[in-house]
Amino acid sequence: MKEIKWCHKVQYYETDQMGIAHHSNYIRWFEEARVYFLDEIGFSFRKIEESGIVCPVTSVSCEYKKMSHFEDNLIIVPVVESFNGVKMTIRYEITDEATNELRAIGKSGHCFLDRNGYPLRLKKTHPEFYELMMSCVECND
Repeated sequence: MKEIKWCHKVQYYETDQMGIAHHSNYIRWFEEARVYFLDEIGFSFRKIEESGIVCPVTSVSCEYKKMSHFEDNLIIVPVVESFNGVKMTIRYEITDEATNELRAIGKSGHCFLDRNGYPLRLKKTHPEFYELMMSCVECND
């Protein structure tokens, strides 16, 4: 599978008076990249939810390496680091498009629940989605 990249241009409203992107935006950018990743592999969030799957965030972390500024074009690469059909971890790397400088790295943890909040074992309940996600584990290396 090809490497999936999400491009984001830092907007003025995402910055402070010094033109530096506020740290909270990186978490939003992770989500943008995650949603795009799922679209690109053919199993969008809409399809996930229509299939009766809820996928909440269980953890998120970000390590800031260098500041991002207004109008920087950033590349966010999401990689499925681990997936077992019940839980998943996605790793993110944010780089500057022009300089290739590393701006941040992070991770988000997720679990898979039914609409009543009970854990799902996707291998049993949604084998098509399970197989697709298994094929994506570390596929962006």
